[in-house]
Amino acid sequence: MLDTIRFIISLLLTLGGLFVLLSGVVGIYKFKYSLSRIHAGALFDTVGIVLMMLGVVVGNGINLTSLKMLLIVCILWLTSPVSGHLIGRLEITINDELEKDMMVLDQSMVQHEKEGD
Repeated sequence: MLDTIRFIISLLLTLGGLFVLLSGVVGIYKFKYSLSRIHAGALFDTVGIVLMMLGVVVGNGINLTSLKMLLIVCILWLTSPVSGHLIGRLEITINDELEKDMMVLDQSMVQHEKEGD
């Protein structure tokens, strides 16, 4: 009985992660601007991979392999937002036609990023 409950929880977490990853991929192709795509990518990969890994951990039980997978989740939580932020800053810095691509609310911040202060 306990194995069946653990299997159902594992299945729901894994399917939830799969749904988040697939909807994120559709969202990336749906968005028009590169900064919106970067934002969507940074969000869905973190949440989707965490749900999938938790599903595997619940299905596998608590052991050394599960602890390794949780360590991978922690590393992804640290690196994914940082890489998305750096790619976004790079886009602002090198895209000279940013105003043409999207509405810029704070022109002084864009100029500040381009000057590298």
